Amino acid sequence: MFQITGTLKAKFQESQVSDKFRKREFVITENSSQYPQILSFQLTQDRCSLIDNVNLGDEIKVHFNLRGREWTNAQGEVKYFNSLEAWKIEGGKATAPAATQNSQPAASIEPLNSGEPADDLPF
Repeated sequence: MFQITGTLKAKFQESQVSDKFRKREFVITENSSQYPQILSFQLTQDRCSLIDNVNLGDEIKVHFNLRGREWTNAQGEVKYFNSLEAWKIEGGKATAPAATQNSQPAASIEPLNSGEPADDLPF
Protein backbone atom coordinates (compact mmCIF):
# COMPACT_ATOMS: atom_id res chain seq x y z
CA MET A 1 0.00 0.00 0.00
CA PHE A 2 1.26 3.44 -0.94
CA GLN A 3 0.23 7.06 -0.64
CA ILE A 4 0.99 10.16 -2.68
CA THR A 5 0.00 13.81 -2.50
CA GLY A 6 -0.71 15.90 -5.57
CA THR A 7 -3.10 18.25 -7.31
CA LEU A 8 -6.21 16.93 -9.05
CA LYS A 9 -5.73 17.57 -12.76
CA ALA A 10 -8.66 15.63 -14.26
CA LYS A 11 -11.50 13.34 -13.26
CA PHE A 12 -13.63 11.27 -15.57
CA GLN A 13 -17.11 9.78 -15.53
CA GLU A 14 -17.70 6.31 -14.16
CA SER A 15 -17.74 3.58 -16.80
CA GLN A 16 -19.51 0.23 -16.64
CA VAL A 17 -16.87 -2.21 -17.97
CA SER A 18 -19.01 -5.35 -17.56
CA ASP A 19 -22.16 -6.46 -15.75
CA LYS A 20 -20.19 -6.84 -12.53
CA PHE A 21 -17.37 -4.31 -12.88
CA ARG A 22 -17.30 -0.51 -12.97
CA LYS A 23 -14.45 1.96 -12.70
CA ARG A 24 -13.66 5.66 -12.66
CA GLU A 25 -10.34 7.28 -13.49
CA PHE A 26 -8.72 10.48 -12.27
CA VAL A 27 -5.35 12.17 -12.75
CA ILE A 28 -3.12 14.07 -10.35
CA THR A 29 0.02 16.15 -10.82
CA GLU A 30 2.73 15.18 -8.34
CA ASN A 31 5.32 17.94 -7.82
CA SER A 32 7.88 16.53 -5.38
CA SER A 33 10.76 16.54 -7.87
CA GLN A 34 12.18 18.85 -10.49
CA TYR A 35 10.03 17.13 -13.10
CA PRO A 36 6.31 16.99 -12.19
CA GLN A 37 4.69 13.62 -12.78
CA ILE A 38 1.20 13.17 -14.22
CA LEU A 39 -0.29 10.02 -12.67
CA SER A 40 -3.51 8.23 -13.59
CA PHE A 41 -5.44 6.33 -10.90
CA GLN A 42 -8.57 4.24 -10.99
CA LEU A 43 -11.38 3.77 -8.51
CA THR A 44 -13.43 0.58 -8.74
CA GLN A 45 -16.86 -0.63 -7.69
CA ASP A 46 -18.21 1.15 -4.57
CA ARG A 47 -15.19 3.45 -4.40
CA CYS A 48 -16.07 5.26 -7.67
CA SER A 49 -17.76 8.06 -5.71
CA LEU A 50 -14.70 8.90 -3.58
CA ILE A 51 -13.67 11.64 -6.04
CA ASP A 52 -17.15 13.22 -6.34
CA ASN A 53 -16.56 16.08 -3.88
CA VAL A 54 -13.03 16.90 -5.03
CA ASN A 55 -12.57 19.83 -7.42
CA LEU A 56 -9.94 20.30 -10.10
CA GLY A 57 -6.96 22.08 -8.55
CA ASP A 58 -7.55 20.63 -5.07
CA GLU A 59 -4.58 19.08 -3.31
CA ILE A 60 -5.34 15.52 -2.26
CA LYS A 61 -3.61 12.55 -0.69
CA VAL A 62 -4.34 9.31 -2.52
CA HIS A 63 -3.92 5.93 -0.80
CA PHE A 64 -3.48 3.25 -3.43
CA ASN A 65 -2.34 -0.25 -4.29
CA LEU A 66 -0.09 -1.10 -7.22
CA ARG A 67 -1.71 -3.80 -9.36
CA GLY A 68 -0.18 -5.76 -12.23
CA ARG A 69 -1.56 -8.33 -14.62
CA GLU A 70 -0.73 -10.44 -17.63
CA TRP A 71 -2.95 -10.60 -20.72
CA THR A 72 -2.67 -12.66 -23.90
CA ASN A 73 -4.19 -11.15 -27.06
CA ALA A 74 -5.86 -13.03 -29.92
CA GLN A 75 -2.50 -13.42 -31.71
CA GLY A 76 -1.00 -15.12 -28.65
CA GLU A 77 1.18 -12.15 -27.67
CA VAL A 78 1.58 -11.71 -23.93
CA LYS A 79 1.21 -8.14 -22.62
CA TYR A 80 1.77 -6.81 -19.11
CA PHE A 81 -0.13 -3.94 -17.49
CA ASN A 82 0.13 -1.96 -14.26
CA SER A 83 -2.55 0.12 -12.59
CA LEU A 84 -2.73 2.36 -9.55
CA GLU A 85 -5.92 1.41 -7.72
CA ALA A 86 -7.02 4.11 -5.26
CA TRP A 87 -8.90 3.03 -2.15
CA LYS A 88 -8.93 6.24 -0.08
CA ILE A 89 -8.73 9.96 -0.89
CA GLU A 90 -8.01 12.65 1.70
CA GLY A 91 -8.16 16.41 1.30
CA GLY A 92 -9.99 18.36 -1.31
CA LYS A 93 -9.01 21.86 -0.28
CA ALA A 94 -7.98 24.27 -3.02
CA THR A 95 -4.22 24.63 -3.33
CA ALA A 96 -2.24 27.81 -2.85
CA PRO A 97 -0.82 29.68 -5.86
CA ALA A 98 1.83 27.85 -7.86
CA ALA A 99 5.04 27.24 -5.92
CA THR A 100 8.34 28.78 -6.93
CA GLN A 101 11.32 26.70 -7.97
CA ASN A 102 13.05 27.28 -4.61
CA SER A 103 10.12 26.10 -2.50
CA GLN A 104 10.06 22.77 -0.71
CA PRO A 105 8.36 19.89 -2.59
CA ALA A 106 4.70 19.45 -1.71
CA ALA A 107 4.28 15.77 -2.54
CA SER A 108 5.96 12.44 -2.02
CA ILE A 109 5.34 8.74 -2.46
CA GLU A 110 5.57 6.81 0.79
CA PRO A 111 5.00 3.12 1.38
CA LEU A 112 2.61 2.58 4.27
CA ASN A 113 3.63 0.41 7.21
CA SER A 114 7.22 0.13 6.02
CA GLY A 115 8.28 -1.14 9.44
CA GLU A 116 11.16 1.32 9.65
CA PRO A 117 11.16 4.28 12.07
CA ALA A 118 10.94 7.71 10.48
CA ASP A 119 14.30 9.50 10.41
CA ASP A 120 13.82 13.25 10.27
CA LEU A 121 17.40 14.22 11.13
CA PRO A 122 19.05 16.50 8.54
CA PHE A 123 22.25 14.38 8.38
